[in-house]
Amino acid sequence: VQLQASGGGLVQAGGSLRLSCATSDSTFSRNGIDWYRQAPGKQRELVAGISRRGTTNYADPVKGRFTISRDNAKNTVYLRMNSLKPEDTAVYYCRYLNFWGQGTLVTVSS
Repeated sequence: VQLQASGGGLVQAGGSLRLSCATSDSTFSRNGIDWYRQAPGKQRELVAGISRRGTTNYADPVKGRFTISRDNAKNTVYLRMNSLKPEDTAVYYCRYLNFWGQGTLVTVSS
């Protein structure tokens, strides 16, 4: 399975970004998928997840600001990030089954 993450970039605090992670797995609709992030000097942490049925969960720091969604027709998961803060700066990774995407860097300037 291959995962291709995209959508990262440099944004000012308060701004928005949408990350995408496309998978090569034709059984994507049968499985959940998650977004993680890793900030410099910190451990990788779970940001959000979405089940095969569309049930979502979020880490406390991003609740109310981030929205995870999926498009099963495109085998793709999205992470809409609003009201970004400097502490959201990290490399964001998608995780699907036991596979990791290559990561996409999000930098939020103050």
